[in-house]
Amino acid sequence: MTTTEQTITIATEIDQKLSKRYIELDPGGYFIIYLDRDEKLIYAKHFTNVINDRGLACDPETGEPIPTRGKVERSPDAIYRGRTAKEICVQIFEQNKPCPITFLDHAAYLGREFQRAEAALFNGQEYVQD
Repeated sequence: MTTTEQTITIATEIDQKLSKRYIELDPGGYFIIYLDRDEKLIYAKHFTNVINDRGLACDPETGEPIPTRGKVERSPDAIYRGRTAKEICVQIFEQNKPCPITFLDHAAYLGREFQRAEAALFNGQEYVQD
């Protein structure tokens, strides 16, 4: 194994381990990120939520916990789209007042996810949000 391959393997292991950590949910809402390859765009749908006393994201209308798996029938509060990670981040963080992100760790996570989505879009790879 080359040094580059070893570095990639170690980085992948670190990333996978960190993806399993507990994170506090942002009361400002959450995003579903996906690619539209025909349009060559990154999309991010923003959904509002409330956080209950158990730390679960809940639908603000029903108070019911939002499932983490399966199809959820909710309308997004906003839809953002951009050709690059930077373009979509500028829309969300700079052109949106008030900004829907209230936690810095959520902002950092979104930046990483938009970079991953951009790389997948440019390289023709599959993108699955972490």
